[in-house]
Formats: sequence, C-alpha cells, structure tokens
Amino acid sequence: MSILNIRDLSKHYKKITALNELSLQVQPGMIFGILGPNGSGKTTTLGIVLGITQASGGHFEWFDGKYGNNPRRHIGALLETPNFYPNLNAGDNLKIVAHIKKVEAPRIDELLTLVNLLERKHSSFRTYSLGMKQRLAIAAALIGDPDVMVLDEPTNGLDPQGIAEVRQIIQKIGQTGKTIIMASHILDEVEKICTHVAIIKQGKLLAAGTVGSLLTDDRIIEAAGPDLKALMQALDGHPAVKKVQEENGLLLLYVEESLTTGKINELAFQSGITLSHLRQRVKSLEAEFLEITAN
Repeated sequence: MSILNIRDLSKHYKKITALNELSLQVQPGMIFGILGPNGSGKTTTLGIVLGITQASGGHFEWFDGKYGNNPRRHIGALLETPNFYPNLNAGDNLKIVAHIKKVEAPRIDELLTLVNLLERKHSSFRTYSLGMKQRLAIAAALIGDPDVMVLDEPTNGLDPQGIAEVRQIIQKIGQTGKTIIMASHILDEVEKICTHVAIIKQGKLLAAGTVGSLLTDDRIIEAAGPDLKALMQALDGHPAVKKVQEENGLLLLYVEESLTTGKINELAFQSGITLSHLRQRVKSLEAEFLEITAN
C-alpha cells in the first residue's frame, strides 16, 4: 500500500502557477522530504493533500483509498505556527486536542517524553520558548497514533539548539516506522533527516529519489593534457569514474572515493598521456542542490 500518490497536481492563482503537473509517490516507512526554495510550491502541495487548499487540476490519493474519503484521522499534521491555549499547561492542552480528535487514551506522558517536555508538563504554554512550542505541536500531531506525519518547515525560526532538538525528535519518530512527509527549503535539514527527497522549483518536479542518489558528495577531479579526447577515452571506461564532462579546457571527472589523483595520473601515463593539470575539488551538497535548481 502506498501512503500518498500525487498525479499531475496543479494549482493556479490567477496568472501565477504555484504547482505545475506535480507527480510524487510516498511509500510506507519513508522520511520523504519535499525540498525547494521559498515559493517553490511546497506548502501549496501539503495544503492540497490535507484538504485545506483546492487543486486546479490533477489528483491525489491517500493510502490507496483504504480509508475512503476520510483519511485525515490517520494523518498527523503540523503546518503553521503552533497555536494552543496560552494559560493552560502542556498536559491540559494535549487533553483538549485528544478530545477534539475523539481519542480516549492519548498517552500524554509518553508523548511529552518523546518531545522532551515531560518536566514542563505543568508549565503554561505562554512560558514556552518557540522550540518548546514546536515540540508540543509535534506531540499534538501524534495524538491518535497516525500512520503518517506531515510537517511543513518544522525547524523554521528556531535557534540552533531548537533545530537540533526537533531534528532528533523527527528521527525518533521515523525510527518507529511511521511515514513522515516534510517540506523544507534547508538542504542540510533534508540531508540529515530524510531517506527520500523530491526537489521542486516553481511548482515543477526537478528530481526525485533517495537522498544518497540525488544529494551526493561525489569527488570531482579536474584533469587536462595535450589531447583531451584521448584523455577522455582513457578514463571514461574506468568503473570508479561515474561521469566525465568537458569544461573550459578541462575534463571534470566525477569519481568514487577509491579513485585518487595518483591513480588517475597513472592511468593517463599508461595511455601515453602526460597530464598538464590534475586537481581535486569537492562538490558540496549545496553545490549539488544549486546545480539541480539552476535556471
């Protein structure tokens, strides 16, 4: 059973296209990141699949239709700034959420322990820091033990400590086997938390797959010699060379860690080529993301 199928989803606001025939599929157990710059359509996508926003075209389906027209009982969501009763404490606020969701045994202490708030259970919400408020909102979203969690920019506005705490909590939730769908514009966040990622820009899907396959830290080695064509032929077939491309009179070799500059020099020499340039440069995750979203 798939958790979520999105097919050709579009959303138009007069002359603005927020989503342009977006198609995604989320499978059980994934921590699925929707990554893109601000304004790329991430929040619009989540709003549509949660029934908050009406799509202009396309289709989506939760749980392969298993729960009919009422899948929301099986989805926990955190989309906006946490909003609780300011004068009530964490326990009482979660009891109200449980009452609204019609959950009779919400396991409040267990949830507060998960989000590191049990010691502040009896403190009023207004005394909480922004990070604590966000963590309480995650606890609220978990009431009813939903199959999937949907989080929109869960670390937005937090200080470094708050970011680290929320990340750890999301990872703990993922380790229990729950599916998580998380929108973010922060590359580092997606790389550290998610197992799979879809990169979107201006409402279009640019790439999708496992985080390791898309946001790689492959080494790039620059090489040059008197005959670039011969050098390319000598190196292109090596099993540790993933890709070769020419740029400004250099060959850019995208290689695995096992292929050193010394080995490349040796391979070229064995082919009768004396290199005039050989240098390693590291392709950062940020550079990879910027390359995918360029133009």
